[in-house]
Amino acid sequence: MDKGVSTGTDCEALAEVLATARKTRRPIAPISKTHPGFTVEEAYAVQEVTTERRLAAGERIVGHKIGLTSPAVQAQLGVSEPDFGMLFDVDRVPDGGALSMDTLIQPKVEAEIAFILKDDLADGPVTNERAAAAIDYAVAAIEIVDSAIEDWKITLPDTVADNASAAKFLIGTDRLPLDKVDLHLAGMELLHNGRQASLGVAAACLGNPLNAVVWLAKKMIEVGRPLGRGDIVLSGALGPMVTVAAGDEITVHVQGFKPLHLSFA
Repeated sequence: MDKGVSTGTDCEALAEVLATARKTRRPIAPISKTHPGFTVEEAYAVQEVTTERRLAAGERIVGHKIGLTSPAVQAQLGVSEPDFGMLFDVDRVPDGGALSMDTLIQPKVEAEIAFILKDDLADGPVTNERAAAAIDYAVAAIEIVDSAIEDWKITLPDTVADNASAAKFLIGTDRLPLDKVDLHLAGMELLHNGRQASLGVAAACLGNPLNAVVWLAKKMIEVGRPLGRGDIVLSGALGPMVTVAAGDEITVHVQGFKPLHLSFA
């Protein structure tokens, strides 16, 4: 991916500011405010700098996330199009695990359907039929999103630069072939400390999670990081995000899959 941008934005410096915010757990003012005119293209260039730094440090990309696919989430954050970010091996948490708040700033959780690829999607054209054929199986998933931007006051460029607000992710072990999953009306319920906090259906993700996979595959071909065999794809939220804090317990039900459990310590 081309790191160069036309307006003179210092992508290396912004990537360092975001990394420091994450490390110190001290969020920063929106980049879109401190750098007027900051564009989505520049934001992806900042994200790429972060990606290269993490790879150089020995971390490994295991997949990708699609963000802002649910109209409800788009409304929450005031944006109108999807984005993408990288998933790294060090950020995977096990089903039933406890996640320390010491690694997070202002986390939220969302329930998703994730896909594992059995074939590359390295060139076009990418259709729904081709994407479906490239998928090995589907799983229920929880994404833990977090923002280095104060109070989640983000625009699309802010979240893109911050790796699409990715933090941690949980992939279920209950694997289903696509023909066993209702990718239109599969229901989702997220329980926060035993109480219903988010409700949705598969269609909340761009009408069908496969549409999200196709969108991502095309984007990743464009930027030179095409989807490959074994990749995890978090296809996007099926309902509104839920804020979490230390001591919280999360249970996610996605129709057809066994429940997922995650706690925060």
